[in-house]
Amino acid sequence: MGILDGNPKDEPMHYGEVYGVWMASMGAKGMISCYQAYMNHAGDKELKHLLSEMLEMARLESKELDELLTEHGIVPPPALPERPEVHWEDIPAGARFSDPETAAKLAVDCAAGLAACSMAMGQSIREDIAALFAKYHTKKAALGLKVLRMNKEKGWLIPPPLHIQRSE
Repeated sequence: MGILDGNPKDEPMHYGEVYGVWMASMGAKGMISCYQAYMNHAGDKELKHLLSEMLEMARLESKELDELLTEHGIVPPPALPERPEVHWEDIPAGARFSDPETAAKLAVDCAAGLAACSMAMGQSIREDIAALFAKYHTKKAALGLKVLRMNKEKGWLIPPPLHIQRSE
């Protein structure tokens, strides 16, 4: 058929795929650093559990994306230093992120991640790269739903202005 009809892993990555994979790896590494800090600030057990899930997902993404880049001779972005564990009580109240702030940031990260994964899937011509981002998209959607439910249940959700049509 054509030059790109064999095993996708044997095909070269185009510049958009390289950039998308590299930026996703960099984003995952940034999330690892942020989520480690948020773990130190979080007081709510459910929030800590969700942060732990999102931290594991970011670590997996970083690992898989870096392997893909390395296989193609591309140097992955550097990892950030691991954050030390700190007890919640040791962080001064004025310097501490509140649980609702952290939960709101997780919701934003999930939404931004869905858009980024969709873009990477759409620009990919290699099926394996599109499938990798589809996997991340599915996981982010599931975690986003957990974040939404938690925010609603705990009263942390701040909805945008609601549009209610009134009959006259």
